[in-house]
Amino acid sequence: MVRMSEERRSKAELREHEAALPEYEAELPEYAERVLDVAERIPPGRVMTYGDIAEWLEEGGPRQVGRVMALYGAAVPWWRVVRSDGVLLPGHELRALEAYRAEGTPLREAGRTAERSMPRLDMRRARWDGGTADVAPEAHT
Repeated sequence: MVRMSEERRSKAELREHEAALPEYEAELPEYAERVLDVAERIPPGRVMTYGDIAEWLEEGGPRQVGRVMALYGAAVPWWRVVRSDGVLLPGHELRALEAYRAEGTPLREAGRTAERSMPRLDMRRARWDGGTADVAPEAHT
């Protein structure tokens, strides 16, 4: 099992990334901080969809969460924030699949007829509802 401190980039790395951004983008927006905080709370082996996170925060929608993850998601376990259909993130399939297998995330293997197809997440079993059984009660803001 990977520790939270090992999953998240060091603050120095995040600051370095922010320093490379134009001055108007250097400060992490409050909404982005909230999205990344929820992403960090998703337990290993579980996932939330972009829409789940927006609903959890009671703000924005799947596209806004997706934008935050695209810009800043490398600082958190990004593979735990997924599409609602369980399809692996295009361009990152192999890295995500490695993480899912390491964490024991439920997958639906590709059928034999699907040549070179990637497995999908088993959303029924992998989806995390943000319940307190998997995370400390103060997690939900």
